[in-house]
Amino acid sequence: MSELFGSDAYAPREVARRIETVGVAKAQMAALPLVMLGVLAGAFIALGAFAFLIVKADTSLGWAVSQWLGGLVFSLGLLMVVVAGAELFTGNNLLAMAWAEGLIGSRAVLRNWVLVCLANFAGAAAVALLIHLSGQTGLNGGAVAVRVVQIAHAKQELSWQAAFFRGVMCNVLVCLAVWMAMAGRSVVDKAVAIVPPIATFVAAGFEHSIANMFFFPLALLVQAGHAEPGTAVTVVGMFGNLVPVIAGNLVGGSVLVGLTYHLIYRRGIGAPSAPAGEAPPPDGRG
Repeated sequence: MSELFGSDAYAPREVARRIETVGVAKAQMAALPLVMLGVLAGAFIALGAFAFLIVKADTSLGWAVSQWLGGLVFSLGLLMVVVAGAELFTGNNLLAMAWAEGLIGSRAVLRNWVLVCLANFAGAAAVALLIHLSGQTGLNGGAVAVRVVQIAHAKQELSWQAAFFRGVMCNVLVCLAVWMAMAGRSVVDKAVAIVPPIATFVAAGFEHSIANMFFFPLALLVQAGHAEPGTAVTVVGMFGNLVPVIAGNLVGGSVLVGLTYHLIYRRGIGAPSAPAGEAPPPDGRG
C-alpha cells in the first residue's frame, strides 16, 4: 500500500495501526520504567528549549529569523524523544486512539498521562536547575537569563483563553510530528518528519506544556537581578499557565489528531496486529 506514496514509508492507515499498538504497550508499561522514560523526555525537551533560549538571547537577529531559527533548534527535543526513546506527555495524548478502539481502558490512559506529565515536569525542572548551577544563563553577558525571565513573564500574563487555544494548536502540530515520524523507517525519515511541524509551532508562539515546565523553573531561579520592575515570575503564575496549556495540549493531541485519525482509519477495525515478518513497534518512543 505504501508504494502508492512513492516511498517505503508506512501509509497513513498503517501508521494508525502502529500508533494503536504502541499505545497499548505504553498503557501497560510498569510504573518505574514509565516514570524514568518520562524524566528523560522532560530533560530532552528542556535541552531543546535551552537551545531556543540561546537563539532568542541574540538581539541582533530579526524577529522572524529568531523565531524560525529558535524553532529549528528546539526540534532537537522531540527528535531525541522519538529516536532515543522516552515518554512525552504531549505525544502520549495519541493513546486516545487505542482507547477509542476499546484496546485500553480510561484508567490506564489517565495513569499514563498523570505519571508521564509529572515525570516530564521533574526532568524539565532538573535540567533548569543544572543549567542554573552551571552558570550557563550568564551566556551572552547574561542575556540568556534576562530572556528566560521575559519569556516566562509573557507566558504568565496570557489569559486562560489564549493559553488554552495556543496549547491546542501546539499539540496538533506536535502529534502530527509524532504521527509522521511513525511513518518513517530511518532516523533521517523521522528527522525530516519532525522538524517542520515543531519549528512551525515554536515560530508561531504556541504553548507547549513540557517546554513551559523548563522555562518557568529556570526563570524563578535566575530572576533575582534579571527581572525588570513589575515583571516578577511567580509559582502561582506558573501553574496559572500550565493548567490551561495542559488542557489545550490534551484537546489538540487526543481529540483533533488522535480521535480524528481513529474515525478515519481505525473505527471498528479491532485489535491491531503486526503484518507477517514485522515486529510490533517498540514502546517508549514519543
